[in-house]
Parts: sequence; C-alpha cells; structure tokens
Amino acid sequence: MRLGKKMGVVAAGAALTLTLAACGGGGAGAGGGGGAAGNGDDDVKIGVAMPTQTYERWIQDGNNVKKGLEDLGYSVDLQFANDDIPVQTQQIDSMITGGVDVLIIASIDGTALTSQLESAAAANIPVIAYDRLIRDSENVDFYTTFDNYSVGVAQANALLTGLGVLDENGERTDATGPFNIELFAGSPDDNNATFFYNGAMDTLKDYIDDGTLVIPSGQTSFDQVSTLRWEQERAQKRMEDLLTSTYSGGTELHGVLSPADVLSRGIITGLQGAGMGPTLADGLPVVTGQDADIASVKLIHDGVQSSTIFKDTRLLAEQAVKAAQSFVEGNEPEANDTESYDNGVKVVPSYLLEVETVFQDDIQPVLIDEGYYTQEEVESGQTR
Repeated sequence: MRLGKKMGVVAAGAALTLTLAACGGGGAGAGGGGGAAGNGDDDVKIGVAMPTQTYERWIQDGNNVKKGLEDLGYSVDLQFANDDIPVQTQQIDSMITGGVDVLIIASIDGTALTSQLESAAAANIPVIAYDRLIRDSENVDFYTTFDNYSVGVAQANALLTGLGVLDENGERTDATGPFNIELFAGSPDDNNATFFYNGAMDTLKDYIDDGTLVIPSGQTSFDQVSTLRWEQERAQKRMEDLLTSTYSGGTELHGVLSPADVLSRGIITGLQGAGMGPTLADGLPVVTGQDADIASVKLIHDGVQSSTIFKDTRLLAEQAVKAAQSFVEGNEPEANDTESYDNGVKVVPSYLLEVETVFQDDIQPVLIDEGYYTQEEVESGQTR
C-alpha cells in the first residue's frame, strides 16, 4: 500500500503540533476547542469527485462526505462532474496536481479513469472508490458501498410483495398469477447496475420458470433492459415504447422492476400517460425503486410508487471518511468483504453496508423517526 506520503503528512502534523504547543499562550481564543485541525490536520487535503448534481442523492453524498472530512479538520476539494466523463477526468487530474492526500471517487464510468489512477499511484495518493467500483486498475485501494447484490434481491422481493406473491414476512402466498412484468436495469457503465440486475434476476428466476411471472416483451437480458446514465427520460421513453409494442392489444401489465427511483419516476410518468392509475389503488402497475429520493418517497406516501430501497448515504459517507482518515494516519481501512468485488485486475477490499426496503407503512419508522426526512418533507416531496 502506498502510504509514504501519508505518513509524512502525519509526521508533519505532529511536528506542527509540538511547535504550536511551545509557542502557545493565552491569546484570544487560546482556550477554544482543539479538534483534529488543532493537530495539524488542516494541512491534509482530500479530493472528492462526485458524478453529478442532477440527482438528489449525489448532492447529499458529496455534502455528507465533505462535512465529515471537515469535521476532522481536513480541507476538501469537492467537485461534481454533471455526468460528463471528460469533466470528471479533468477534475481528478486537477486534484492530483493540486496535491491532495487522498482521493474519494464516485465515478461516472468505472472504466474511464485508468490514467488518472496511475497518476495518483505515482504521487502516492490512495484512492477510495465510493459506491461505484472503479474497474480495470490495480490502483484502487478501497471500496465503500452497499451490498449491491442484496439490493437487487430486495428489489425483486419488493416486486413480488407488491404483486401479492409474497406476504409482508417474505413468505409465498397462494397467488399464482400469471403476472405480467417488465424489467429495467441501470447504466451499463456503472458496475453496480450489474449487481442489482443479477441479484434481482436470480431471485425472480424460479417465479419466471414456474409461470407465476411472465415478461410479455421478451426483453430480459441486461443489454436489452439497461438505461444509459440512469436517465429518467430514457426510462420513460422505453416504457412508452413497451406499452405501444406489447400492451396496446389489451394485455395487462401488473408490475415493473425498476432499479432506481429516478427511473421509477420516468416509468410511472409513461404508465400514467397511457391512462393507467393514477395510483396503485386505481390499477397503476407495481413499480419498485431505490435510493429513497424524496420525490419518490412522496409518491410512495401517496400510493403511487410501490416501494424503494433505502440506502442510508449518511452511513456510506461516514465509512468513506473513516477510510480516508485511516490512509492519512498510515493505516489500512477496515474491510468487511475481501472477496466480492473483483475489478478485473484485483479484488478490492471493501466495506459493505446493509439496506432496507421501504413500503408506505415503513416511511415513518425507517425514514422519519430516524431523522432522514421530516413529515413535512415527505408530504411536500421536497427537502428543506
């Protein structure tokens, strides 16, 4: 592990602390709180590269990571790339030449950063992949994410529960269908999208094989159902095309597997535009989701979207901050998975967080009582 520079940072911080202690006195504010910055950590600079400000969750992620690092006394260079790969590569290049001590990167395209990571390695800068695995490089030192395969499993089970095939305890009911469903997957340049898809399909396979679930369009492969850049408009357009090509003859659609709330909203718009709904009680198909975006939480609250998978990004940010602190202090970050995430060159040590499924009845205990959203935010569909 490349820690030479980091050890130098710690040593320099310790020396600065001793110098300040020797020169210290009773000047104004001398008795104020010390904190990490008082230990010289204000000389530590962390680069944080986030993919976009288009989606609410990435803004929250960036701000949470920045705050956690600043609470340790580190300075932070936080950049959002607006889903533009060349912009993100330029931002990371700038962070490296600017002398950051650690890089935290949520990549747009997990295969497009090889040269940047080589530059980081040459400068002894550890790289933490944030939520999205960076592929095809040996220069990825750590990965913080959720258990992404389990996200797909949870989405599939949420679809089955919404359709009534499973009860609220996850037990199979006597409902045999057949239920017509369609599948959506995430962006092919996001490594997580494949984990979500595989987890979901492995879970749905037996129900498809026994005829409980039917996919009338026949579109089941990842390439057929993926949605580039997780774009809401692409999901809406594909849903509209499916309705025209497959359901215009009176075939009924019962459910849609959606891997993310941003896609779910596009899918729901397409369904409602075709005269379905407007709510589940009015016959709108069951639509799943992920990320607990406030706009989609309101839809769940209002009985429009069926469910979402809640990933507490506060905890994800906390783990990224802990990993960065470990590198700064010359230590190895704590990993709880050293087998699952092979980026094509190496298995990247990872810290995986758990997720929760949120239906309408779960909004209060999971999101409001835990302080993620307020009741007012849920009802308005907007954060303060």
